Amino acid sequence: MNPVESLITEQALKSFAATPDPRFKQIMQSLVRHLHAFASEVELTEQEWFEGIRFLTDTGHMCDGFVRQEFILLSDTLGLSMLVDAINHRHVANATETTVFGPFYIDGMPERAYGENMALTPGEVALIHGRVLDTEGKPLAGVLLDVWQTAGNGMYSGQDVDQPVGNLRGRYRTDANGDFAIRTILPVCYPIPTDGPVGRMLEAAERHPWRPGHVHFMLELPGYRKLVTHLFTQDDPYLESDAVFGVKQSLQVAYEARTVHDTVSAKVGMELPFKQAYYTFVLVSE
Repeated sequence: MNPVESLITEQALKSFAATPDPRFKQIMQSLVRHLHAFASEVELTEQEWFEGIRFLTDTGHMCDGFVRQEFILLSDTLGLSMLVDAINHRHVANATETTVFGPFYIDGMPERAYGENMALTPGEVALIHGRVLDTEGKPLAGVLLDVWQTAGNGMYSGQDVDQPVGNLRGRYRTDANGDFAIRTILPVCYPIPTDGPVGRMLEAAERHPWRPGHVHFMLELPGYRKLVTHLFTQDDPYLESDAVFGVKQSLQVAYEARTVHDTVSAKVGMELPFKQAYYTFVLVSE
């Protein structure tokens, strides 16, 4: 920066000097320093800055307050969501890893019984089952698993007005042994929405918008840290190039073809044939 530019930065920093909240002061002054350094480094033109303002304005206009949250999508595609996730959830040995929350969660979805089918639209029949343990290997009963995924067309209920709102969404709980079972359909890879400013950014960068097939999970139990994660389909072609950088090796599962029942699939009344995946979640105590 030249002296005039540096003076502008110092004046902006001093404007927050009397901020009473020390954390807010730290964040705002750091934001000013980094924004000014960015503008100086790239020698931002007035036209480019106005285009940036228009881009952010358009991003806000794409948010509907219900399902579409373009700012989360922007954060995801810039890798910021995964960075914040990594900062706030540094890995604990033996515990299940976290990943991005995503922009398509809907609160208050149906409570579902062990093994209940959450798929109201067609697809390849699948069963996801497993256990929830603590880091010492103790089974955890009563864990709430809030689960959601796309339909076969790659869209979430709520996002797709033709789907029932509760389609491929549900709130399951572990039994006394820490076991859970979810009847669903095989998750498919899908593109994130590209009809807004985030799509324009990806197109300009010649980046693809695809995410590998996955199922979202949010696990909660009093006394334990909330876990937000995905289970990714192991052989998906987009595992190495997820548009939102959310894939982790430990979160990949194989769906095995089954033509005969085992104890769990017989108990929940699975239709033959089907695909089956098993996973053990491990929660960290507070």
